[in-house]
Amino acid sequence: MKIVILDGFTENPGDLSWDGLRDCGDLTVYDRTPADLTAQRMQGAEAVFTNKTIISAEIMEKCPALKFIGVLATGVNIVDIKAASDRGIVVSNVPAYGTASVAQFTMALLLELCHHVGAHSQAVKNGEWGSCPDFCFWKYPLTELAGKTMGIIGFGNVGRTVARMALAFGMKVLAYSHHEIPGELLTDGIRSVDLEELYRQADVISLHCPLSEKNTGMINKQSIARMKDGVFLINTARGPLINEADLKEALESGKVGGAAVDVISREPAAADNPLLKAPNMIITPHIAWAPREARQRLMDITVENMRAYLDGRPIHVVNM
Repeated sequence: MKIVILDGFTENPGDLSWDGLRDCGDLTVYDRTPADLTAQRMQGAEAVFTNKTIISAEIMEKCPALKFIGVLATGVNIVDIKAASDRGIVVSNVPAYGTASVAQFTMALLLELCHHVGAHSQAVKNGEWGSCPDFCFWKYPLTELAGKTMGIIGFGNVGRTVARMALAFGMKVLAYSHHEIPGELLTDGIRSVDLEELYRQADVISLHCPLSEKNTGMINKQSIARMKDGVFLINTARGPLINEADLKEALESGKVGGAAVDVISREPAAADNPLLKAPNMIITPHIAWAPREARQRLMDITVENMRAYLDGRPIHVVNM
């Protein structure tokens, strides 16, 4: 079997091994694949793995040997799922590999909004503490989380883990999901609410939902207007959930007190992205998923997906 990995570098920049997939067939690994070379590099391959390289219906049409697409991620919006189903192509993803890492990173972003640790450290190195007449100083407002309310949009594995972390900080948690949340997940301090109540009551709103046509741009001028003044907004899910121009305007007005995102609408960041010039804005380069421990789990599950397909019992299938 011919197996092709279209964009393997971010998953494995050299600190992991592809040997598990290599044992499954004739493996070719590309660090990156430009869009105009995708179909060419997939020629003759029965199994193709992609992280962010788009596999469209047009590309599938040009690759008649294709039988299996493995997504090196949880989100599958880079694959035309309907086209794959129409052609009998199995699409598998890698669920839950990054739960701990993404939840941890979410709290890191929140704590940075609360304390601006990096900026204060740099101020000390710049000599500002040494020249200060007092024993301490702060350049930004400092925020205590205890007693505040965390609103979590999307209550899957990551959302639930973030909820537990928020409770540990003494926060109350409001959870929203487009699926009904089982009662056993609503422990003391966690309450299921609709979006309107979450917007009205949350001091911090954190996004953990998959991207869909219905929720694209859900954080916009209208929804922000229903939020508390000075709300913190965090996004470690998908960039297009936020209307970035509207968020910039809300940050400039102070309606949103601070925002921290690990994802944006187009990645890598273009020079004209409005959030790059927004005040009280933290942007990190899509790294919440990337600790080695999480990437190793992703690798292990990817190999399981490939072996299960070869055994005729595909797992983590998103389209069949």
